[in-house]
Amino acid sequence: MTLTGKLLLGQRLVTGTEAPIHAIDPARNQALEPAYAGASAEQVAQACALAWAAFDDYRETTLEQRARFLETIAEQIEALGDPLVDRATAETGLPKARIQGERGRTCAQLRSFARVVRHGEWLDARIDHAQPNRQPLPRPDLRQRRIALGPVAVFGASNFPLAFSVAGGDTASALAAGCPVVVKAHGAHPGTSELIGQAVARAVALCELPEGVFSLLYGAGREIGTALVSDPRIKAVGFTGSRSGGVALCRVAQARPEPIAVYAEMSSINPVFLFDAALSNRSDALAQDFVASLTQGAGQFCTNPGLLIARQGPLLEQFIDAAAGHVREVSAQTMLTPGIAGAYAEGVARLNQNRQTRLVAHGLPAQGPNACQAHLFVTTAQAFLAEPVLQAEVFGASSVVVACASDEEVRQVAEHLEGQLTATLHLDDADLDSVRALLPTLERKAGRILVNGWPTGVEVCDAMVHGGPFPATSDTRSTSVGTAAIERFLRPVCYQDFPDALLPAALAHANPLQLRRLLDGQRED
Repeated sequence: MTLTGKLLLGQRLVTGTEAPIHAIDPARNQALEPAYAGASAEQVAQACALAWAAFDDYRETTLEQRARFLETIAEQIEALGDPLVDRATAETGLPKARIQGERGRTCAQLRSFARVVRHGEWLDARIDHAQPNRQPLPRPDLRQRRIALGPVAVFGASNFPLAFSVAGGDTASALAAGCPVVVKAHGAHPGTSELIGQAVARAVALCELPEGVFSLLYGAGREIGTALVSDPRIKAVGFTGSRSGGVALCRVAQARPEPIAVYAEMSSINPVFLFDAALSNRSDALAQDFVASLTQGAGQFCTNPGLLIARQGPLLEQFIDAAAGHVREVSAQTMLTPGIAGAYAEGVARLNQNRQTRLVAHGLPAQGPNACQAHLFVTTAQAFLAEPVLQAEVFGASSVVVACASDEEVRQVAEHLEGQLTATLHLDDADLDSVRALLPTLERKAGRILVNGWPTGVEVCDAMVHGGPFPATSDTRSTSVGTAAIERFLRPVCYQDFPDALLPAALAHANPLQLRRLLDGQRED
């Protein structure tokens, strides 16, 4: 497929009128064609107007129509074949195998939401029949379902050009809920975004849906994002990116005459707690697996283990020595963009210059541009508690070991942590009492708690939570991965004393959708 460098306003390819962006091949520091001109304020408004015009029709598509649409998007993405993989590899520096795996995950997400849509449980249909003879007052007939919020603005992520971008989890869950989507493509991979965007647009046409169900915009700087979130027709936002970017969008959304929800995934250092019995029994294996997790994909994962916490002593020293040995053997890896590589270098430099940290190992020197050289630092619990900078995320393969003098210091460090996407516990049976005492704190701090695993790798399934207290996300009640992500883009509506002819299918007397509804407090069979 030929790349056009154009916006997608519904079914129309349109040339932007603002400053253009180019993708950069980070492995060669070379600009890639074509240029992608940014959307003007008028073009942003056009995309939002199309989405609003499509909303009422799209949100009332049948469960089968909407599920089939999601499946058609997956089919169209798969039909792109090798050109999609080649372009994504060129724009990100990620290996082909990683892109192929991410394509599979993206299509699996779409099909997973298709399954959810067909089941219809997300409608949460509830019925309380009228009680005309109730004393002292009769009760009316009350019926509730959930409907789509409205058009959603989605911001593509830098580190997942497929699974968290144009047709990623935010888009898939919003479309599943019945919300049209306007995507602002990430500037790091505009060509990949165009290929996926055209696949989604083809699915819209094939399924004979209103064209405004999907649009794709480009733009440099924050002006386009501000314009998109400020538009009154946008009713929610999905964002994966930096803390500063997410907070800025939250401020814009809250300053509107009608404030809206921003579901922003932003910053997490994903603490790993190492307990004594686990260290005693398998220190070398833990060190090897830790470094593998830390350096996977140059550490460019939102669940990268950026902090390890353990009691000081010979067991921890043995672990640090083993981990340092593995770090020294790790080759430098190309990072996603020159900007990300520069930010990583600055973050590592801050840690290296901090008198409260000690550099114990770094990886092999870089052999090309924009490379990530892994780093491992050590500090004390007292220093960590006193130095806020030690809790700042360094996006890349860098981690800090916090040595604690006692279990009480471990607890103090855990209490001091900001909100996290994950917290990991490495334990054996002899550690259970120590873990049990710490667990209530971690439940307050993290969205996902792991035992004897590593946080990199987020399974797409019904039970997954990829969220957490601020600054991990802007709304701790939600998840951006897993089928519960659909709940972000729904709201309840109650229908009182409606005639059956006017009720939506989910609440009709005959239950034509065959839903398991809550009927007078009991689930229907």
